Amino acid sequence: MAQDALTLDPANHRNRETETIIRNMMDGVLTRDADMRIVPEIAESFRQVDAKTWEFRVRQGIRFHSGDALTAADIKFTFDRLVKDGAMGGQTSPRKGLLGPLEDTVMADDRTVRMVLSDPWPILPAMLPFQEVVNRRQVERVGQEGMQTRPDGCGPFKLAEWRRGEAVIMERFAEYYGGSTEIPVAGPAQIDRAIFRVMPENSARIAALLAGEVDIISELPASAMRQVEASRNAQVMKVNGTRTFFVSLNNAKAPFNDVRVRRALNHALDKAAIISRILAGTATPLRGVMSPDAFAFNPDIPEYAHDLARARALLAEAGVAQGTEMVIDTTAALKEIAEAIAALLSRTGLRVRAQIWEGAVLGPMWQNAERRRERDMFLTSWGNGALDPSDIMVPVLRTGGRGNSAGFSNAEVDRLLDAAETEADQGRRADMYKRAQAIVTEQAPWIFLWLPQDIYGVARRVQNWRPQADSRINLHRVRLA
Repeated sequence: MAQDALTLDPANHRNRETETIIRNMMDGVLTRDADMRIVPEIAESFRQVDAKTWEFRVRQGIRFHSGDALTAADIKFTFDRLVKDGAMGGQTSPRKGLLGPLEDTVMADDRTVRMVLSDPWPILPAMLPFQEVVNRRQVERVGQEGMQTRPDGCGPFKLAEWRRGEAVIMERFAEYYGGSTEIPVAGPAQIDRAIFRVMPENSARIAALLAGEVDIISELPASAMRQVEASRNAQVMKVNGTRTFFVSLNNAKAPFNDVRVRRALNHALDKAAIISRILAGTATPLRGVMSPDAFAFNPDIPEYAHDLARARALLAEAGVAQGTEMVIDTTAALKEIAEAIAALLSRTGLRVRAQIWEGAVLGPMWQNAERRRERDMFLTSWGNGALDPSDIMVPVLRTGGRGNSAGFSNAEVDRLLDAAETEADQGRRADMYKRAQAIVTEQAPWIFLWLPQDIYGVARRVQNWRPQADSRINLHRVRLA
């Protein structure tokens, strides 16, 4: 992997790479299979009791790596630690926001827990695969600080050694209960050790794969796919990711406060050219916010077809003069794409350029209405690991949302999002999100871009594994030929 874990405490981070590593040592109440279906894991079953209550039946016979038996008390402790203020030695978990209105976790008996919400929240099951269960006795033994480096999970592998900045080394847990029965090949892991090596440089990861030193590499550059496929011992594997890319337009500033300008910029961009030439065809163009794989995706949204004449006409109609300067803000990692977008938009007669910033400066600048006042455009993305509109539309498109860098505000979109957030009927909920998506595309607060594929290099000897859209590298059932 390109990055090391930040911590081995599943309650103390908001980082996908960290979760990927932890998930091989710690299981969740629910999980997802490779097709992103939500299935029971530590729970053997679950059901919705009423609009504000979900019940989970805990599987019998599960043991933590320490030998302690897992009970409903550990589930309650885990979720209290995640959502109760100050529950982590005086600190509040940074993952609290991922559990929305979860108010309390109540033990009905030793094998049954109920999660009680302050408001209806149909998305709860979709968010539970992101949370791993901890052993309450281990937290008492090692304390908050000890949890950073001494996890005690019930997953298929247990920690052997963490060499910071180099590798997380895990050993097979022989007493593993087998994980979800709805994913084939239940039982202990099929391999003796799982090693997550930290290799930030793309070239180093590729060389290690081709030399047979590693079996799976993440973040394979599209430009290296041919090199990997040409080798005898490795192949390329791809999956649609869950991160929507877009150019956020400053809706509060002229000329971007004119919808005709926003539509013109969408018509001006030849997305297909960038996907083909820079991304090597490894992305799905988007007409709006949502991934085609997501719940309530609206397939009927019209496309802003690449049409320079239409773009120029809309700009002229809005009174935007030829030669008007615009700047796309982004980070170094997206420099090539930002420059390509700038060049294509400049074909309208505008003068568009890319400006590169440090991520630590750029993100806060665009999240603050005052600081972004003089900015134009922001090339960015937002993840939607739950593949549910609530996970992306509420933070980035609702008025005042924490990720609403465009400053977009639409009363009907707000109404639909608020209503869908608590609507129990999934059909009505889907209709609300589809209407909201249609309005967003029509109002064009962004230049809608694409959904990149996650690309992996995988040794041909690896069996019974394929990538998942949520970026997990689950080694629970992997075999080596």
